Amino acid sequence: MNAASPSIPEINLDLVPSEIRPAITAVLDLLKCVLSENRLLRDRMDLMVRRYFGGQKNERISAEQLELMLQGFTRELMATQTSVAKEPGPKDTQSTRSKPVRTGVPDNLPVRSTQTLVPPEVEANPELFREIDRDTTRILDYEPGRFVCDQIIRPRYVRKDPASAPVAPVVEPEVLAAPLPNRLIEKGLPGVGLLVHLILSRFDDHLPFYRQERIFAERFGVRIPRQTMVGWIEMMAGWFEPILGRMKEAMIATGYLQVDETVIRYLDREEPGRSLQGYFWVYAHPGGDVLFDWRTGRSGESPKEFLAGFQGRLQCDGYGVYPKLAQQLGNTKLFFCVGHFRRKFVEAKDEDRRAIWFLLQFRHLYDIERRLRRQRAGPRLREAVRAAEARPIWERMRKALALWQPRVLPASRLGKALTYGSERWEGLCRYVGDGQVEIDSNLVENAIRPTAVGKKSFLFIGHPDAGGRSAVLYSILGSCRSRRINTALYLSDVLSRLPDLKTSDIKDYTPEAWIRRHPEARLPRIA
Repeated sequence: MNAASPSIPEINLDLVPSEIRPAITAVLDLLKCVLSENRLLRDRMDLMVRRYFGGQKNERISAEQLELMLQGFTRELMATQTSVAKEPGPKDTQSTRSKPVRTGVPDNLPVRSTQTLVPPEVEANPELFREIDRDTTRILDYEPGRFVCDQIIRPRYVRKDPASAPVAPVVEPEVLAAPLPNRLIEKGLPGVGLLVHLILSRFDDHLPFYRQERIFAERFGVRIPRQTMVGWIEMMAGWFEPILGRMKEAMIATGYLQVDETVIRYLDREEPGRSLQGYFWVYAHPGGDVLFDWRTGRSGESPKEFLAGFQGRLQCDGYGVYPKLAQQLGNTKLFFCVGHFRRKFVEAKDEDRRAIWFLLQFRHLYDIERRLRRQRAGPRLREAVRAAEARPIWERMRKALALWQPRVLPASRLGKALTYGSERWEGLCRYVGDGQVEIDSNLVENAIRPTAVGKKSFLFIGHPDAGGRSAVLYSILGSCRSRRINTALYLSDVLSRLPDLKTSDIKDYTPEAWIRRHPEARLPRIA
């Protein structure tokens, strides 16, 4: 594809007048640099074209993008665009996406345990039966640092013929075998330990599935296609959805929620060639559960639908949909996050030193909250201390805001900070009179942080439906983290019991109910 690089013609400087030789020499040196740079760019473009157009499985870009990238380059590269844009042939119409292959349990794995299941009829009268065969179900499981195999052996029996029985017509004997226990994935390969490991690796350690696939293959000799892992995770999210429903009911009944939203990119087959912008709306009760709600938009309909039936206190940032949402919900007070208000002055302090005075007032406010937190003060004590110490600070800030706002340019950073505060003043200082409300919504922001780490690793969600499954598992892990629950112990216990649980038992396996029965699983508080 690449034409031969042009060369510099030979020039005999002896034939050139001496007064213009330095200029010609400088031009030749510059030409050498330009040709060298051109050769480097051509090599990079060759690499790009091979990457994007080297095969059907490679990433695609639109013809318009390619034309923009190739502006100013050679005609040979433009010809590549024409060859790629041709009509697809018969082979192109078929999907080349490989389907997951069930590889089974490798024979070289050690057997951790063997369980033999005998039918109750055989256990009661073993002398009446003889074993004719046995089924062996192999389960691929994982322990930290190694894969293991669990075996369930189910002998199959037929009833012995009585020695004194008369000759009867030949009939097919009845074969008895114990049924397999209920499992998370019927006739599936993975055990609970492996599923817990996949959930924690993907949603707590932020390892993409392709990376886990490589780790399993290279370090353990076990091949699990990433498509298979995605299918397993989808089923686990389905198992946890009833638990999530009970958590949501309890959260709505608390009467105090913090809410925030975060951007996450996703792919949609109906919009090929680019990623779209989706959102996790996150709801948290301080010290309690955290629920993620996946949406493809940021409109106020999302929290309105999720919070249907909620009444009480709603704490949030200054996003414009929340005041209208509070009116639609009815009997709901809006509390704005003081932390967001403070950040406006942090951004303004380098531009206008007057912002430092406000930052000093915020320091006093947060010193009060830290002292109350160390004392583990209840709502009444917090109300009393805030009324005595925090309210005068807010009054000073209100007077300063009214004094300085007319003297500051509205478009400046300090002007924007003052405008932000004046427009939301009542909601910002409303927490002073309510001891159950925090000074800011940092707790829900802390719950969002793991997704921010994950976005740097896996970049986007592969399908709109996958966002909902991710939200379920982020909610379970976030709620465990908020209550300082050992997530591995919780997941292992709950997943091992879910296949046999009745609907009426689901309420006992929310993180809140589970930790009451298993206090030993609570992690120590980090100072």
